[in-house]
Amino acid sequence: MKDVKGKTGTVKRSCRPICAVMLIVLALSGCALFGPSETIPLKQATAEQLTALLHQQAGEVRTIKGLFSAKITGGILPIGQRVQGTVFYQRPNAIRLRGFSAVGSEIFEFVQIDDQFTLRLPTMGREVTGRPSEADQLGKLTRPFQLSVWAMSGITGTQAVGPQEQVLLSEDGSRYRLDVLTAAGTNGGAPVVSRRIWFDRRNLLVVQEERLTPTGEIEATMQFDDYRAVGDAPEATPTSNGQSPAGDKRIMRPFTIRMTDGQGSGSLQVTFHELVPNEPIKPGELGRV
Repeated sequence: MKDVKGKTGTVKRSCRPICAVMLIVLALSGCALFGPSETIPLKQATAEQLTALLHQQAGEVRTIKGLFSAKITGGILPIGQRVQGTVFYQRPNAIRLRGFSAVGSEIFEFVQIDDQFTLRLPTMGREVTGRPSEADQLGKLTRPFQLSVWAMSGITGTQAVGPQEQVLLSEDGSRYRLDVLTAAGTNGGAPVVSRRIWFDRRNLLVVQEERLTPTGEIEATMQFDDYRAVGDAPEATPTSNGQSPAGDKRIMRPFTIRMTDGQGSGSLQVTFHELVPNEPIKPGELGRV
């Protein structure tokens, strides 16, 4: 028994230095693990710079092809709650959206070219043709698809500020908010806010947009998230010393878009699985009106 106690005591005494070293190591590592994390500095920009950035980002994409899945809540669309879909877009104003069921049958087709659109709902045996400005007059059937076109601005490029429109810039925490006002005299009155655009100040990407009615009510809200680089990296032109210039940027587009109807009809979340920019559009891919 004495030998066992002696051996045990010996083991305890030899462990003390090791334990002390381990405690010191853990304390030092704890300072690194739980210390203040490095924060990304916020960028500074003016209203003119953000306005120019919208023009630049919209001009990055001539055409785009995409595959997506959509989750629908609140009955915003007269179709199922989950849809697989495709989108084809060509500047300046041609877009085609198609939705399919899980077994591959076509649920809807929406084509808009310039100021004319056609909506087909094969499962309902309906087809509607008209102009975007007449969407409200054509009933609740077409409104959700017009709102969906606004949601797709996340991948086609947020609508640029018009030459006659005015802008107001304000800081909103870690974001900039750019208010876009109608031109003076539009609708026979003073300028009113028609859109609000939020930029993430860490990277100056558009993360939210609100569309407002002439009376100031929110007509729709779009949120853009999960930005990823799409397309091939631009070919760098070597400088005189043979070095590739720094600052070549990839096209960044959100792979998750949430659209909420301001009139309370519901919401739509679109998740893209593939986005291919600036490839030629084949005949028939844009459909017809």
